[in-house]
Amino acid sequence: MTAKKSPAKDKKIGAVLVVGGGISGLQAALDLAESGFYVYLVEKKPAIGGVMPQLDKTFPTNDCSMCTLAPKLVEVGRHLNIEILAPAEVKGLSGQAGDFRVEVLQKARYIDESRCIACGICAAKCPKQAPDEFNQGLSFRKAAYVLYPQAVPLKYAIDKARCIYFLKGKCRACEKLCPSQAVDFSQEDTVLNLHVGAVVLAPGFEVFDARRRPEFGYGRYPNVITALEFERMLSATGPTHAHIQRPSDKASPERIAWIQCVGSRDAAHGRPYCSSVCCMYATKEAIIAQEHDPRIQPTIFFTDFRAHGKGFERYYQRARKHEQIRYVRGMISRVTQKPRHSLARTRRRRVSNAQYG
Repeated sequence: MTAKKSPAKDKKIGAVLVVGGGISGLQAALDLAESGFYVYLVEKKPAIGGVMPQLDKTFPTNDCSMCTLAPKLVEVGRHLNIEILAPAEVKGLSGQAGDFRVEVLQKARYIDESRCIACGICAAKCPKQAPDEFNQGLSFRKAAYVLYPQAVPLKYAIDKARCIYFLKGKCRACEKLCPSQAVDFSQEDTVLNLHVGAVVLAPGFEVFDARRRPEFGYGRYPNVITALEFERMLSATGPTHAHIQRPSDKASPERIAWIQCVGSRDAAHGRPYCSSVCCMYATKEAIIAQEHDPRIQPTIFFTDFRAHGKGFERYYQRARKHEQIRYVRGMISRVTQKPRHSLARTRRRRVSNAQYG
């Protein structure tokens, strides 16, 4: 007697849902599409790419991150077996292995993608500015914007939370001046019901909020920044156009310290594990910083150095011996801002006393 096959096993569903449009999600989508599956690629931002477009270089080769990512972006964007759903989020999942029903919320872009030619006039004429999340809030963008210059899909979007029309019921400058009449304020969020055989989760990561460690001064001292903010500062397309400068006074720093294990190996904040990457990206940032400005003296404060990948130990030894990067083992307890040198003020007081005394 032979066992009956379940309907789910009899029916083959040749579609796969990939959740997350970062580098891992892109590679998964490409591999599946090349194998003959139809792929729905869901990304919550208006464009795919994830965090990698925000990075300047990648270790241990110091290759340009966009040079690695851009070919994959182009291939995903034009592949006939991949459908990009962005901005969108998964709202529900039911079924069983091989037979899933997925509810996806496709968010309104307020730009007709079929009409948008990415000319940028909507952004140029938009009067409303907003902090640029892609540049980690170090610069501003418009309410009509494209996520980054090489974005896929290269289509503009309107930030409903910032747009003057949605806030006050007036403006619509982008709609009046768009040469292809792509602006569509009547768009609404839509729900898509997808039928797939498998789901691949590639949600990426979120940066630890350094304000949760107030002893380091992030959020209070302007010259205390995160590693991702420093990445945008190193990038030629970033807010400072690759010029390393202090946020407080735009001057070029001579000494920069990297504090490791902020948000990792920290049981008090629920993260007792090692991040496994911060030692290496701090080393990379220190090397690149010196390439940008040889006067910079980098110091990396670490607990235990983790260089466990291929070529990582050689990269670390290069930084320590040839690049003259200083490594100090120890946990920093507190960061304080040194008051400005009082000599200039003393001189001004002396001049003032001489004039009026």
